[in-house]
Order: sequence, then structure tokens, then C-alpha cells
Amino acid sequence: MLPDFRVRQRDYLLEIARALTEELDLDKLLNRILTIALEMLAGQAGMIALRDTGGGWRISASHNVPAALLRFLEPLLKQIPDLDDPESSEIPAINRLIREINSSTIFGLLAGVGLPLVTRGRVIGVITIFRSYLGSFSINDRALLKSFADQAAVAVANAQLYHMVIEEKHRMDALLDSAADGILILSPNLTIQRANPSFQTLSQRTLLQVMNIQHEKVVAWAKPPSGITLEKAIEGGWPLRQNAYLYVEGDLVRPEPYPPLPVGITYAPLLTVDGGLLNIIATVRDITRFREADELKSTFISIISHELKTPVALIKGYVSTLRRKDAAWDPEIVNDSLAVIEDEADRLTGLIEDLLDSTRLQSGALSLKKTDVAIPELANRLLERFSNQPDSHQFRCDFPQDFPVVLADEQRLRQVISNLVTNSIKYAPDGEILVNGRVLADTVIVSVSDEGPGIETQDIPHVFDRFYRGPEAARKTKGAGLGLYLARSIVEAHGGHIWVEKRADGHGTIISFSLPR
Repeated sequence: MLPDFRVRQRDYLLEIARALTEELDLDKLLNRILTIALEMLAGQAGMIALRDTGGGWRISASHNVPAALLRFLEPLLKQIPDLDDPESSEIPAINRLIREINSSTIFGLLAGVGLPLVTRGRVIGVITIFRSYLGSFSINDRALLKSFADQAAVAVANAQLYHMVIEEKHRMDALLDSAADGILILSPNLTIQRANPSFQTLSQRTLLQVMNIQHEKVVAWAKPPSGITLEKAIEGGWPLRQNAYLYVEGDLVRPEPYPPLPVGITYAPLLTVDGGLLNIIATVRDITRFREADELKSTFISIISHELKTPVALIKGYVSTLRRKDAAWDPEIVNDSLAVIEDEADRLTGLIEDLLDSTRLQSGALSLKKTDVAIPELANRLLERFSNQPDSHQFRCDFPQDFPVVLADEQRLRQVISNLVTNSIKYAPDGEILVNGRVLADTVIVSVSDEGPGIETQDIPHVFDRFYRGPEAARKTKGAGLGLYLARSIVEAHGGHIWVEKRADGHGTIISFSLPR
């Protein structure tokens, strides 16, 4: 019988050796280890406690151990010191724990043995086996369990490491998938091995159209980009000759019917320990807003410089003329010149105020001082002021008698209506300019219409953009493109909406805005 028993013990050790290489699921592995240990030592109950990654210990597998006992053991497990020297600290503490369990629990009549799972000089767990008959474990039992525990410790360590790798992969996948920027992972031969959802959205390509495709077939430029391309950099020895980031900016070609997309791509090398190229990580960012900001800045500088230079030049010219000592100016000429200077100074003041308001709106610092406002009276006063100016337009105001009072900032509403009327005067050479209103269930609507040539269809979506001026308007009239932008911002700050439409007869433009009642 002894040889058969030794053969069975050898088979147990072979079984755990197979588990070492076959099973990487930690829960399944622990139950398998516990089952083998119970069979090997003729045990009726057992458990495995592992060191928790967050600190402390926890029971990770058990067999025939009452739930009440498991709850009793939890505070005892916390008494095991978390030190790195198993021989002098953890193993004696574990042995004391086993003796305490034997003497103070319902397993008091059982014999129990426990051995730590030690790998690389660190205790990662402890396996405990209980028998239902009296008698201590023999030296052979303990030696067998020690050999078994050594192999089990390696198997558990491998399973824990595999579990950590899987968790890290899931964490990395979640990080890549949730990133707002597009991310590509390239092999050393520039084949795309990974593309996150953001890149698929930016490029308007499916995963099948990206995976295992050469980089240059997916990242193609509509025109020569700013900066050296990845392929040219590789030809020059990057990144092995110069381990630095590579940045390229340009218009990314996308499948029809999508237009090219302005993007900036940062390439970062991922090197092995010995300096070899493992991967290239490409981060793709949509720079449409940055490009729009640059274009807006250029437009701002161009328009403002022109709008500022004209009145300043006129003021300087008239002042220089009036100061000439070799001429005696007629009083009427002096008054006319001073009137021009005053008008141009007012124009400069208005432009500066518009720029300040625009800045306040951008920073969210524009505050409203709301009071009860009678819009018909406000519109009448404004049109009366415009009527007193020498002009070829006719001004008319038309509001129903029951037009309600609204809660609004009167000064800002005056600015809105004044901007709309000024806009009509500027772009309609003559004819009637009408300010009218109508009342709906929850809102009031105010409209300003003229009899000019109207706004070009392609310009309608952009007329309320800051600094926007249609090509024809920019050529024929002065302006900074801020009036309608400010009108829209003020109306929206009141919770209203503003829009533009063509008149039914095709002559002129109607700009309307709504306000809540």
C-alpha cells in the first residue's frame, strides 16, 4: 500500500504542476489547489487566505468551513503582520493563528495544519487543512504539504500576475476608448495595430478600414502639411537617432462626402529596454477651433486696423488743415471740419465700445440690469432720432396696442434695435425701414425690415458671427462685423432668439428677435 500511496502523492504534485501551466483564472485555481490538498491529506475542511492587493488578508477559497467561522476569522487575519521576512514574522504569526483556530472554534476537536504560500521570499497566502479525526499530521504529511505549497505559491503568483495584466489591459482599453483625442498604435513597420473610437469618428472610417492598414493610407494629407511627415522622419532615422516627439499639422483626407479635417498629430516612440522601437503612439487632435481662432485673429487685425486708420486719418487730416498758419478759414468751413472730426471721433468711440462689449461677452462678464421696458416707446424714440439725421430713408414704427411690457435691460435693447436699424441704413441705399412687433402666447417678436438688395443666401448662416462680413458688403460698406454679433449675444442673454429672413417680395431683409413675455 505504501508504494501506491507514494505514487498517489506524486500524482498530486504532478496535478498541481499541470495547474501551474494550465489554469490562470485565480478563483478556479484556488479551488483546484484546495481540492487537491484535501484529497492529498484526507482532510474534511480547508481554506486559502491570500494577501490582499489593497493591504491586509482575505479568505479567497474555502471548503466545508461554516460561514460563522469565516466571519470569526476575518479580524484574526488582520493580526498577521504585513512584513517581507516570512521566516521571522509571518510564518510564526500564521502558526499562532492556526493554533488559535483549533482551540477556540467549533473545530476544537479537529487537527489542523497550515503552511504559507511563499514565492520570491514573500508570503502571498496560507493554505489550511482540517481533519475530522484525532492525531497530528506526520512529518511526511508536512513535507508533502510543503512541496505542494511551494508549487501552489508559484501557480497563485502566476495567476495573480495574469489577473493584474488583464486588469491593466482593461484599464488601458478604457483609457484609450474614452480619450477625446484620436489615438493610433503603430507597429515598427507603420501598420496600424490599434485605433480608438475617437479616431474612427475624426477620420470617418470604420475599424475594419483602419486596422492592419499602413499608416500612410489612413493618414493622408489634402495638401502638404506643416512639419515633416512620419514616413519622411522614419527615412531620416527617427526616432532611433533622435528620441523626441514628432508633430505634424495639416488637413486629414476623409472618405467622401466628408471634407478634409484640420488635425494636429503628435507621434511618440515606445522603445524597448535595449533601445529598439516597439511601437509608435500617434495622438490625433481636431484643431478646427484653433484654426478658426487664428483666422478670427487675422480677420480682427485686418478689420480693426482698417476701421481705426480711416477715422484717425480723417481727424488728423482735418486738424492739420485747420492748424495751417498760412490760411484764413471761413467759419462755415471750420464748423464743417469740426463736425467731421466729431463724427469720426464718435465713430471711434462706438467701435471701441463694441469691441469692449464683444470682449465682455466672450468672458461672460456682460451683466443685465432688467426693468420693465415698453418696447414700442423705445423704438419710437430711436426712430425719431434717426429721422432727424439727413437721410434718404423713411422710418416707420408699427406695434399693436396690446403689446406687453417685457422684463429686460432697456439700454441693451436700445443697443440691439439701434444696431439693426443702423445695419438697414448701411446696406439699403433708400426706401422704408420698418420696426414692428407682434405678440405670441409666450413671447413677443420685434422685427426690423428694409427695402435694400437683401442678404446673399450663402451669407445668412454667418451674419451673426463675430467679425463676419460678406464679400460684397465688405467691398461696398464700412464696418467691423460686430453689430449683429452683439445683437445676437444680447438677445440670447435675455433668453430670446434672433434670426434673419428675406422679404416675401424678394426686396430687402427682415431681422427679427424674440423675447420671453
